Amino acid sequence: MGRHVLHLAVETVSQPCEQSGFGRRKIDAGHADLGKSQLAGPVPHPGQKQRTVTLTAVERRHPPIVGTAPRQLLWASEDDTRAFAEHLATRPALADAFIALHGDLGAGKTTLVRHLLRALGAQGRIKSPTYAVVEPYELPAYPAWHFDFYRFDDPREWEDAGFRDIFAGPGLKLAEWPDKAAAVLPPADLDLYITLRDDGTRAVTLTPHGARGAELLA
Repeated sequence: MGRHVLHLAVETVSQPCEQSGFGRRKIDAGHADLGKSQLAGPVPHPGQKQRTVTLTAVERRHPPIVGTAPRQLLWASEDDTRAFAEHLATRPALADAFIALHGDLGAGKTTLVRHLLRALGAQGRIKSPTYAVVEPYELPAYPAWHFDFYRFDDPREWEDAGFRDIFAGPGLKLAEWPDKAAAVLPPADLDLYITLRDDGTRAVTLTPHGARGAELLA
C-alpha cells in the first residue's frame, strides 16, 4: 500500500493583540528538506505578540494497482513446468483467458501448453500448430485453442479463418509467437515470457493485465 506523507513545518507568525490573521510568508528554497518550508512574518511590533501554530502532517494512503506487477519464476526442470501448468489449470479465470507465450525457439512454450492441456483433461496427441496455425481442443470443462503465429503473415487469414470469432467468444486461448499477429490480436490477460539460460534452467516472467490476469496469478 503506497504512502504519501506531506510534511509541514511549525510556523511562527506575528499577530497584533486582539486581532487575527497571518503575516506575509516566504519559502526558503535553499532549505535541505524540500518537503518543508520556513514561514516568516515581518519584524514584530512592540504591540504585537508571538503565536506559534503547529500544522499537523497529513498522511494519504493509496491502494495498490491490481494486476500490473510482473512475477518472476525459475524452472529448473520440466517437472517445474508441469507443476506450474497443473497449478494454473485450477484457476477458474482460465476458462475465458487469453495467454500470450513469448520466447525463442526451444524455450519451452509448446511444452508448457502440452502440460496445461493435459492438466485440463485433453486426450490424445497434443501437437504443435506451427503449420495449421491453430489446433482446437474440446476439454471437459470448456473449449481451448492453441495458436502458433510463427508463420502467420497474411492479415486476411485472421478474418477468413474465423480467428476473430474465436477470440471474441468463450474458451481458453493460448498463443505462441503473438508478436507475429500483434496488429490483429486483442490484448492478452497474461503475457508469459520464457528465457532458456545457459545452465539449462528457464527464467519465467509473468505479466498479468486487468482483473482476469490478476486472478490467474492470485
